Amino acid sequence: MSQALTILIDGLTYASWLFIVALGLTLVFGVLKILNIAHGSFYALGAYAAASFVGWAATMKLAPGFTIVAMLLAAVAVAALIAPLTERGLLRFFYGRDEVLLVLVTYAMFLVLEDVTKLVWGANPYYVSEPYAMFGNVEIGTQVYVGYDFMLVALAVVVGAIVWWGLNRTRQGKIVLAVIHSEEIASSMGVNVSRVYMLAFSVGIFLASIGGAFTAPMISVQPGVSVGVIIVSFAVVIIGGLGSIEGAAVGALIVGLARSMAVHLAPVAELFSIYIVMAVVLMFRPEGLFQRIQARKI
Repeated sequence: MSQALTILIDGLTYASWLFIVALGLTLVFGVLKILNIAHGSFYALGAYAAASFVGWAATMKLAPGFTIVAMLLAAVAVAALIAPLTERGLLRFFYGRDEVLLVLVTYAMFLVLEDVTKLVWGANPYYVSEPYAMFGNVEIGTQVYVGYDFMLVALAVVVGAIVWWGLNRTRQGKIVLAVIHSEEIASSMGVNVSRVYMLAFSVGIFLASIGGAFTAPMISVQPGVSVGVIIVSFAVVIIGGLGSIEGAAVGALIVGLARSMAVHLAPVAELFSIYIVMAVVLMFRPEGLFQRIQARKI
């Protein structure tokens, strides 16, 4: 029983930050129709920025609770700085072009950002331990768990609820949904599609960077951290269905639990357990569990 509970909690913890990152990836694809290979780099930038901000807060001897605010500010700073540069300065010139070309462009951006992080932060790893100890430990039965993990799960629920509410219950969100369904019709109705693209891309970067910022205390922030994240994030959105918020949530849960079961029950299968699940899902649902309904041409 205790092992099953440990598998569940570890799976939920892994799924929580993965859902936040994958949510940004699926949002960008849904609006801009771009498979953003550089999404993992935005995650890494958020983690590095959080390490810097938390380190600065520790140097200034600010209250421990400010480290959470510092991580949030780090994610905001990354989105505010990187989104205009990449969307306005690069991606907008390739809208409407072949999908393969867009993948190559974002892959080139990924390579550039990898070198940028090395130039700014160097090749040595960063450790952000202060926020991880803030929430203490939680005892459940005979097991003791880190309270930060439960905070991360709560953060994922809050972020998912805010994004869902923003898309389905606000005027701006309904405009975004209109662009997702048909940008031509939305444009003919007076919608500024370029502004919607900028908004969606900024939110996508923010979600990636906040995922990186809040997982920085749990990992060693070092070069190459973005590679594994983008691969697993793609697995999540492929399992759930590209462009689906519900799919991102279910896909993250499936991936998180599959990895947790492999780690605890069959460690040698950890590396490919996620891809086995993805292959099984795609065998029966080639477009993902929550595939979007396509308009039928007559």
